[in-house]
Amino acid sequence: MDLQQLEKAINSAEKPARLEASRFFGTLIRSGSLSRKALEEVNNHVHTTWSFSPYEPSGAAYAAWKAGLGIVGSIDHDSIGAASELLNASKDLGIASTVGFELRVSFLDTPLADRKINNPDSLGIVYMCVHGVPHQKIEEVSQFLKPVNKERNLRNKAQVQALQALVGQYGFDLDFERDVVPLSHSAEGGSITERHILYAMAKQCIAMFGKGEKLLRFLEKDLQIALSQNVQSLMLDVDNPHYAYDLLGVFKSSFLPRFFIQPGKAECPDVRSVVAFGNSIGAIPAYAYLGDVAQSVTGDKKAEKFEDDFLVELMDLLSDIGYPAITYMPPRNTLEQMKRLQGLAKERNLMEISGVDINSSRQSMNCPELLQPSCRHLVDSAWALVAHEKLSTMNAELGLFHPANPYAQKSLDERLGIYATLGRKMDSHHPLDLIKLFE
Repeated sequence: MDLQQLEKAINSAEKPARLEASRFFGTLIRSGSLSRKALEEVNNHVHTTWSFSPYEPSGAAYAAWKAGLGIVGSIDHDSIGAASELLNASKDLGIASTVGFELRVSFLDTPLADRKINNPDSLGIVYMCVHGVPHQKIEEVSQFLKPVNKERNLRNKAQVQALQALVGQYGFDLDFERDVVPLSHSAEGGSITERHILYAMAKQCIAMFGKGEKLLRFLEKDLQIALSQNVQSLMLDVDNPHYAYDLLGVFKSSFLPRFFIQPGKAECPDVRSVVAFGNSIGAIPAYAYLGDVAQSVTGDKKAEKFEDDFLVELMDLLSDIGYPAITYMPPRNTLEQMKRLQGLAKERNLMEISGVDINSSRQSMNCPELLQPSCRHLVDSAWALVAHEKLSTMNAELGLFHPANPYAQKSLDERLGIYATLGRKMDSHHPLDLIKLFE
């Protein structure tokens, strides 16, 4: 196969083809026949098709390798199903890796129950991540998330019915089992999100009207959606390779609030139970800071207030609950927001983790903001996270926050420094051999 065929195969819908391509890429890389320019950038928050993304797990690892990243991390909503494949592909390619999951948790039994915290859609419901899951705990995580997905799919089915009631008059015929489920890996432990529902709507819209002027007229005249000049141009461009994702974005802003059903407690477990579970398996639970949006740095958020007015109270609550870390996305926040957050985290001895969620074909894997002076320490944290995951896979007591860790008496900054140095010394083709450097 030539390079173009290999790149297509490593992101194929067929797993055997992906695995074969990954091994073949590894052969080329090890022999020196294929190389890249390695950068200092990392990304610990890449979504895969196990939640919603254009990337299969092997494809995500390759896209990160090709972009020059030092580390790729898979994070999927309500799923860790991509983890094993991403770990194996990363070993083939020689890129450091880390795995975890993201889910919504309930703050409804906390003093912040009636606040919009970091979730634009719900009061008292919070997004959080669990990073650095030791590999022997992946199946335990899968079992932990099963009831969450069962509840979510009951709501998903009702949401599809609600959406169909809105758009059926225009010729749409949306069915959850027929149109949405096949877009997911739900049979293999993947989750189904609102993006899957809207992607099914986008695909059906393209099938009805084709790409171009006819579809644009339908959006503006029939659905009465006001589109910017930029979006109009995207919808008129029949060769736009991101067409379905761009159309999904149009539908997300126009229809999501109209069919969205609030999740219940069964779908969003209590924050204390999730943090306790994450800590119990030797992973690193992290609150995902969003921050007030005045003028969106990335252009994908409307002006809205979130945690900043009560950030001190929130950070104290996170410490009380037992969070060992926070996570945030430098491209989404201002320098002032990050400096304040970093100061509060340091006061509370919380690890800082970075990552930019990748779930669209338009997004770049790169995050050059990490190389700015205000964020460079997040690169060290990422390497410490990798070392934590690999070492605790081999010996639970080597987890960064394990009470029996040999460096438990050292400060968090000192531990992170030691682990970051170890992570950088790791052979990414044989990551679990890192234990030999520790001994």
